[in-house]
Amino acid sequence: MPIAPAFADVTASDSTLRRYLHGLPGVDAVGLEARAASLGTRSIKTTAKAYAIDLAISMIDLTTLEGADTPGKVRALAAKALRPDPTDRTTPATAAVCVYGDMAQYAASALAGSGVKVASVATAFPAGRASLEVKLTDVRDAVAAGADEIDMVIDRGAFLAGRYLKVYDEIRAVKEAAGSARLKVIFETGELSTYDNIRRASWLGMIAGADFIKTSTGKVGVNATPANTLLMLEAVRDFRAQTGVQIGVKPAGGIRTSKDAVKFLVLVNETVGEDWLDSHWFRFGASSLLNDLLMQRQKLATGRYSGPDYVTVD
Repeated sequence: MPIAPAFADVTASDSTLRRYLHGLPGVDAVGLEARAASLGTRSIKTTAKAYAIDLAISMIDLTTLEGADTPGKVRALAAKALRPDPTDRTTPATAAVCVYGDMAQYAASALAGSGVKVASVATAFPAGRASLEVKLTDVRDAVAAGADEIDMVIDRGAFLAGRYLKVYDEIRAVKEAAGSARLKVIFETGELSTYDNIRRASWLGMIAGADFIKTSTGKVGVNATPANTLLMLEAVRDFRAQTGVQIGVKPAGGIRTSKDAVKFLVLVNETVGEDWLDSHWFRFGASSLLNDLLMQRQKLATGRYSGPDYVTVD
């Protein structure tokens, strides 16, 4: 975990960490939202749109996080991730399949050797209301079952109460428990209330060793938005400029259409550049987005939309 030594003084105590995080520049909410809206109006030509659709498909963490999930449903989702359009072998596979930890073994078996990753939510997802011991056991069990990536939730109650060191220590402990698995840290931006809090959470997660910072669980009313994602992209850009360490970004929840996905890719390109236009550094957490991307992809190829049975309903 190489990042922490550079911030040893910052993380020495709750007071030093609070001083650092509250010393970050305040967010101009009006300016942030105006820039996000402006970038969302960019027009994409046909050839660029085809490229963007394939890129978006390759960045999806195809997700099922329901109490009714079964091994069969997870295997079917893995098959769709591997070959999203069985009628067109040029369609790229998705980046990962994201499931609960007890389903990770079935995803890992179905995806073995494919290059499609197994992502598992952990740490008492989505609320995070459990002891650290329980959370770390959750992480270790998911990794043992075959998870390549861990999506953890922060303790929003501790964060909002200003107990930043508790959140930092927990992320560090989860990072260690995850071993070689990449760690995505979920802030649940819809519960953080302010853009200043999202900026602070972004820096806190990165200082603690996150490989990715992620907007949301998809389980609350407000999930990924262009504005909160833009803010997090600015944070990873500035963090790399300061430390030389590149961190990924994952907006999740509420991104359902190709038009939405393209807007987010424009945000990435205009804010952090081509270095992040790769599934190793940018992901979409989504379940229904893939279907719309496939429909739009086929429309570009044939000039018409297919019937309602063209894509599977997950």
